[in-house]
Amino acid sequence: MTKAAFLGLGVMGFPMAGHLATKGHSVTVYNRTAEKSAAWAAKHGGAAAATPREAAQGAEFVMACVGNDDDLRAVCLGPDGAFAGMDAGSVFVDHTTVSAKVTRELQAAAAEKGISFVDAPVSGGQAGAENGVLSVMCGGDEAAYARAEPVIAAYARICRRIGESGAGQMTKMCNQIAIAGLVQGLAEALHFAQKSGLDGEKVVEVISQGAAGSWQMANRSSTMLADKFDFGFAVDWMRKDLGICLEAADEAGASLPVTALVDQFYKDVQKLGGGRWDTSSLLKRLK
Repeated sequence: MTKAAFLGLGVMGFPMAGHLATKGHSVTVYNRTAEKSAAWAAKHGGAAAATPREAAQGAEFVMACVGNDDDLRAVCLGPDGAFAGMDAGSVFVDHTTVSAKVTRELQAAAAEKGISFVDAPVSGGQAGAENGVLSVMCGGDEAAYARAEPVIAAYARICRRIGESGAGQMTKMCNQIAIAGLVQGLAEALHFAQKSGLDGEKVVEVISQGAAGSWQMANRSSTMLADKFDFGFAVDWMRKDLGICLEAADEAGASLPVTALVDQFYKDVQKLGGGRWDTSSLLKRLK
């Protein structure tokens, strides 16, 4: 068991930090909204800090799960940032989905202070975080990853090092690219079933057991058919992620025509007022 800090207590970070505490780690948390930190500490018996630096002081591992590139920089850098409070030899583990560019920037800044930096974005959504069964894809120094993996195991179903710094974020981009196409395909299938007068639930019962089956179909088809879209990952965040994917694709010379198209479909959903709907709301723009 180790002393750890967790920065960011959103729908993912709150339960992830909770699993660390449940597994016996000594956890200090920080959140931009102090009330969330206090609520977490009251529930899990850990400590709440006023700044990332304060949370990180004396911690062997500092985990972060915030919003975007700028949010990550804000909790890492500056006089009140985590890096200012971390000791040489400690490990920063970033679970935020951000660009590989900011990952490498912060890895270099951490290295100057003798801090290891592991990029470790996650997949599995709010349910995966709450149940401690996230998929964690990592990049960074092999020795630092080896130290962090047993701690990450508190909330992971699978955790793998893919390569050097940034490799975890690039893998998360692959994940989001695959999801975008899957959700659009599922939305079109359900739309077609409804327009054709078929019972959507019966259709899904059959086709989910064959080659069309997917996590999205198993976990989102029933709520899509019920016209409910307040579950899981929000459209606004998905567009942020797809923007990262498309920018990286331009840099790598990769072609992502379907991803670019689905990104515009999510823009349509935002125009419908669905920025906070979950990603399965692609069905709404077809109605």
